[in-house]
Amino acid sequence: MGQTAGEFVRETKYLDGRITADGRDGWPVQPDRYRLVVARACPWANRTMIVRRLLGLEPVLSMGICGPEHDARSWTFDLDPGEVDPVLGIHWLREAFEKAVPGYDRGVTVPAIVDIPSGAVVTADFPHITLDMEQEWTAYHRPGAPDLYPAPLRDEIEEVSGHVYRDVNNGVYRCGFASSQAAYDEAYARLFARLDWLEQRLADRRYLVGDTITEADVRLWTTLARFDAVYQGHFKCNRNKLAEMPVLWAYARDLFQTPGFGDTIDFVQTKQHYYRVHTSLNPSKIVPDGPDLSGWLTPHGRAALGGRPFGDGTPPGPVQPTEVVPVANTALAA
Repeated sequence: MGQTAGEFVRETKYLDGRITADGRDGWPVQPDRYRLVVARACPWANRTMIVRRLLGLEPVLSMGICGPEHDARSWTFDLDPGEVDPVLGIHWLREAFEKAVPGYDRGVTVPAIVDIPSGAVVTADFPHITLDMEQEWTAYHRPGAPDLYPAPLRDEIEEVSGHVYRDVNNGVYRCGFASSQAAYDEAYARLFARLDWLEQRLADRRYLVGDTITEADVRLWTTLARFDAVYQGHFKCNRNKLAEMPVLWAYARDLFQTPGFGDTIDFVQTKQHYYRVHTSLNPSKIVPDGPDLSGWLTPHGRAALGGRPFGDGTPPGPVQPTEVVPVANTALAA
């Protein structure tokens, strides 16, 4: 199918170095050598935060957190003292991209993994970052870490995730940044057709693939978590709210209440990012006060479907003190 006039097309030419157990690409897995750079607002970065936490990689892979806003130049470390990342010693994330590629002229994106000794970005290829955490960093997984990418289910995980990426993860952006009515209409129809498909798929199964949490659930959840707070209004994805789709809303709450998911999202920073950065959609930069977040903490009833969240593994421990989301920015404040 050809591209519709006015359709949003995502930039996918990422810096794509691979950090591997055997170092075959020149970047061997090593404790304390790399820094994962994220922003809590970003769903693609949120994936890496969840996987890092579920696998217990915090002691060997440090994390720098950019602020919720950026301009055309770069994400910035404006949450840190002096607005400088304490490990990398930089204010602009662009500096790490330019150390990797002098004169770097593409978008500066999160997540990114930076080689601390050189200060250069190794990779910003978000689909591979989590897969490599799951497959290449196994020597440093915590005891009881779940298998998020089990070999027998990988084909199904990728098949389901392909639909989810095209129509939901990227689909909300295709709605929000469409520049023609036809492109918006097409993206809107595909988004809600896929959400209806997911509503049916999850009606009698607790998780997307198999009976445990997998990479597929991580990929879907970060979009669902932002749906009512941002996409439903800001991106014109307004057929209904997530909270009005009983199965998906219960599924999203189930994961939100699972350690490693809800404790990684900052709803205030998420809204600040979308409503203040996308000035073409929201010139006033006014950030909405809603929605009410208290529903995230209500019983979901999904355990009745069976399934074991962590398979033969165990939940992750408490969030690292330096990575705790302020209570005022969470559903606990509702």
